[in-house]
Amino acid sequence: MPGSPWRSSVSGMVTGEITVGPLDDDDRGDWEVLFRAYIEFYDDLLPQAAYDRAWAEFRSDVRMHAFGAWQGGRLVGIAHFFVHPDTWGPDVCYLQDLFTAPDARGQGVGRALIAEVGEWARVEGCAHVYWQTRNDNEAARGLYDKVATFEGFLVYRMPL
Repeated sequence: MPGSPWRSSVSGMVTGEITVGPLDDDDRGDWEVLFRAYIEFYDDLLPQAAYDRAWAEFRSDVRMHAFGAWQGGRLVGIAHFFVHPDTWGPDVCYLQDLFTAPDARGQGVGRALIAEVGEWARVEGCAHVYWQTRNDNEAARGLYDKVATFEGFLVYRMPL
């Protein structure tokens, strides 16, 4: 959204400026391509209804939020996040999904998205931003170890 307080630019490490901010209606197709690639990266498959639901949530910008990263006018990265209460203190922000197009990796896209989510969460009064990744996702963990602290927690999931 032009003029959005959340739109910012940072210098890319390799190919120039990266612009980060909220997605708009015109981004739907490119967003879905990236989100499908992210889901495929984690060896999963979602029905179309899941993509439609997520997009509707992001566009309402109430419960779930999304930022995009553009380089050379092309959407090359996405971040999905939301705020939730924390029994230990102020609300926290969960960065659920973070994905960079393969040909744009290593150029600062992920770092710019994480920074923008962090700034958004700070303004919203969150205590911290947290996320998870697979233990074997070495490329992502290389970045995460530079911008955050690994606290050693394991994740357990109980399907319902």
